Amino acid sequence: MKKKYFGTDGIRGKVNNSKINGEMFFKFGLAAGTYFKNLKKKKQIAIIAKDTRLSGYTLESALVSGLASAGMHVFTLGPLPTNGLAMLTKKMKANLGIMITASHNQFTDNGMKLFGPDGMKLSDKIEKKIEKLIDSNISSKLTKPLNLGRVKRLEDANENYINILKSNFPNNFSLKGLKIAIDCANGAAYKSAPKLLRSLGAKVFEVGTKPNGTNINFKCGSTYPEKIKSLTKKFKTDLGISLDGDADRIILTDEKANIVDGDKIIAVLAERWKRKKILRGGVIGTLMSNYGLEKFFKEKKIKFFRSNVGDRYVKELMQNKKFNLGGEQSGHIILGNFATTGDGLLVALEILFSLRKGKKASELFSIFKPTPQILENISVKDKSVISSKKCRLAIKKAEKIIFGKGRLLVRKSGTEPKIRIMCESKDEILLKKCTRIVSNSLR
Repeated sequence: MKKKYFGTDGIRGKVNNSKINGEMFFKFGLAAGTYFKNLKKKKQIAIIAKDTRLSGYTLESALVSGLASAGMHVFTLGPLPTNGLAMLTKKMKANLGIMITASHNQFTDNGMKLFGPDGMKLSDKIEKKIEKLIDSNISSKLTKPLNLGRVKRLEDANENYINILKSNFPNNFSLKGLKIAIDCANGAAYKSAPKLLRSLGAKVFEVGTKPNGTNINFKCGSTYPEKIKSLTKKFKTDLGISLDGDADRIILTDEKANIVDGDKIIAVLAERWKRKKILRGGVIGTLMSNYGLEKFFKEKKIKFFRSNVGDRYVKELMQNKKFNLGGEQSGHIILGNFATTGDGLLVALEILFSLRKGKKASELFSIFKPTPQILENISVKDKSVISSKKCRLAIKKAEKIIFGKGRLLVRKSGTEPKIRIMCESKDEILLKKCTRIVSNSLR
């Protein structure tokens, strides 16, 4: 059965439209609270964090009301990276954690990501059960007045998150002498990211740390790497770090201001972890992972498997295979020894740990040669256009042309009204031709 509200990464959409409004968030809170309060715990606790979108204020209030009306005690944490919320859900032994965010989308969108008591994103099975509750006679789930939940704001969530991150490294870990540029996308990490890096001794040049409710991901962050390139060049930094709105993605720049995507970051981490005998099993990528990465792992005798696109699917396959490293080209990278979901800051610290001895970032990331690849996102009114006769014929034609010479992947975005096209081949003329055939069928 197809899910009605949840997509590939939680619930997401335009604010004050269909499912992203106060009325629906009350229902989401009441349904999620009803499902999770049945866990055998002494206290029924939910914790909520958010990014910096203007709509977060109204949606948070509605969500809190729904959870408290189900009998859950609620702690609100304010702006905090998604993995900070996941870590604190587990640390505080809460029934569930909810992150109000639309990740890398513009401020006009919002949504939520839900985490269970183990700090893991919910399975399809649990999401479907919550959806069933939403569409049931949900008002019958309201708790008795005496059993209503209490609500409290916690002000030290970012401090706790920073301390957890630092605890994963030796006490003498220092970034003294390193110059770092960071773009926080005017999002959830605008406080924690610069503070963490400075606390380790780095000289930090920051941008995207002045959120106003509407500038999250606007010409900044991991989906707009031109900003971090510019900052890296201007201040001649050793590394540039670019996060997205909820800081679960990371894109880097080396000291020459070359953009470093998730595939290269994963390659560096995997090679180092194997050498240090930290890597367990192998690496999980996705259907979008560059063939050059797959070839690199084959040469290094590192097992590599592809999951469906979406960090939740990466994590599920990591669990099934008992691997401890996986991620996406877009910068969602899961360090299974330390985290249950993507964490841009944690990944940055792992890379910086390798740079602290004076190695140049450009040397570190010249680890493999990517196969030429084109990624194109086509905005559409209705994503079902991918099933139209015109589009299906175009895909079939492009696949026939590229067969044996590369790869073509056309899919619906799970988070935006877009069709995503990925084409990969050493023949760059063929690459452009196949991409154009499919994109023209969608316009």
